[in-house]
Amino acid sequence: MPTQLEDLVSFLHSPQPAVKQIALDNLVGFSTGANAAIFKYDNYRAIQDLKELAQENSRLLVQQSVTILANLCDDPTMRRLIADDRDFLEFLAWKICDLQNSSADIMCILLTNLAKEDYITRILTLAKKDAGDAGLDKSVFKSGKAMDCLMDCFVKGPDRTLNKFANFDYLAYFFADLSRFRMGREYFIQEQEYDGIVPVSKLLVFTEKYDSKTRREGVASTIKNSLFDSEKHEELLLNENINLLPYILLPIASAKDSEIDDEDMFKLPDELQLLPEDKTRDPIPEIICVHLESILLLCTTKVGREYLREKSVYPLVRELEKNVENNDISELCDRVVNMLMRGEIGNDQIEELPTRSADDDQEQHIQENEESDVDDDDDDDDDAIVEVA
Repeated sequence: MPTQLEDLVSFLHSPQPAVKQIALDNLVGFSTGANAAIFKYDNYRAIQDLKELAQENSRLLVQQSVTILANLCDDPTMRRLIADDRDFLEFLAWKICDLQNSSADIMCILLTNLAKEDYITRILTLAKKDAGDAGLDKSVFKSGKAMDCLMDCFVKGPDRTLNKFANFDYLAYFFADLSRFRMGREYFIQEQEYDGIVPVSKLLVFTEKYDSKTRREGVASTIKNSLFDSEKHEELLLNENINLLPYILLPIASAKDSEIDDEDMFKLPDELQLLPEDKTRDPIPEIICVHLESILLLCTTKVGREYLREKSVYPLVRELEKNVENNDISELCDRVVNMLMRGEIGNDQIEELPTRSADDDQEQHIQENEESDVDDDDDDDDDAIVEVA
């Protein structure tokens, strides 16, 4: 016999809109923790109901239903039921790119939570003939591919500059999780036809956006994951249109690193020479660790090590270890120093990859209610790839 709460869940497919609204009003608070089990009632019927409600015209209905779906992603079975629905995934991707969508940010959180499933790689194949066919603003979006449009939202839309209701910050975590998969990594490091730009190069500037931990953390992890294919390192380092290295080094550098001598200073990338007096390191030690792991990945080939030596990375890392008291940072600095300062072994063999797991840093992005502030694999090496969401 169903409980009162299960009866409430069954009201989600009532033919009366007012009844659905009452059910949602009462169910948001039960979508986290052990209480979320009520949504399994009647063979998970509520999941389909919530996906349908997410496509309604009512702002409140959409906000509440998407919030519940985002929270239910903590359960693997329910997450798979959502992620495996290609039509819903397509709706979600294009709706995020609707610049009038007042629920875009909570939809970004839902998309991020779904990215734990390998079904998410389908988003890389979602496309219309052009952006106009998807009902999008063609003055902003030049591509008919959903992934390109999501990238444009993230790059062009921080601080609510595209959509007054959204900052798209959580797409940084979505990118990080998507880059765990080879298809995702290939997207970020290959020049895209619609604008002739390598996507990861668009993200680099956000490694220094100190007013948004979400953007910095997600972008740092996307960069790291994109470096797991070592055959791409030389292109990423030497292509001036990408200019990768400065944006990995800037977050770990401080203007107070006074013991770098002039010779080493002028070997640094131009962006790190003569830093302004107020330049500080990233305030989050875990983000610094991700950048150090990216440096370690670049050390896995001889060409990478030689380039890092040429660019005075060792003195910069030495100053970081000297001036920051953090055991994880110190350990990673020691590993970088060992890779850069030891003698070469005469070939270009791949060295060990970073093994620090990101498991302790993972979090499910939970919304307690619709008014919550949302601002603040197919490869053997996936265990070492950063999974943020």
